[in-house]
Amino acid sequence: MKKLNQFFTVKYITSIALIILVLSALFIIFNLFNLYQTNKFNNEVLAGENPSFFEQSFEARYSTAYWLAKKEMFKESTILFNALMKDADDDQKSALQYNIGNIFFKRGLIINGTSMTVRDEAEYLFQQANKAYRQSLKFGPYYWDAKHNLDRLLTMLPPDPTPGVGDSDAPGLIMGNIPIGLP
Repeated sequence: MKKLNQFFTVKYITSIALIILVLSALFIIFNLFNLYQTNKFNNEVLAGENPSFFEQSFEARYSTAYWLAKKEMFKESTILFNALMKDADDDQKSALQYNIGNIFFKRGLIINGTSMTVRDEAEYLFQQANKAYRQSLKFGPYYWDAKHNLDRLLTMLPPDPTPGVGDSDAPGLIMGNIPIGLP
């Protein structure tokens, strides 16, 4: 009983309370500093600046790629989004593929203009956007923005040609009726 009473002395309880107080103060200071860093990061990203904290984080690199896409630096943005794929989880991969699809879709619309007919380069970009949106839905099937954009994109793409039915395969256009090189 005497050993148990040693732990309930005023000096011992005061020491324990002081240690808890110091640890709590350090914990609060640490969390306030993290909150400051996070707020500064968010403000810098909103302003379109390079973040001074968390420079190599996934979020910082994602925001840089997104900012580049907003400024129509599509190639650089696509490279950064693709580089992030190896560090991303499925939800992040879905968002990355969605943004890559948006980049290709926007580039295709810029090349295509307001016409609904698709030129070769625009069609290639639309096909790349199609693949990216489908990948986005593979990683996140609930991603409605990707579904919406894919639906809009599919209305702009020409239907897949059936082999042997195209204009160049019509009889008489290429080969004609006269055999060449036969006796």
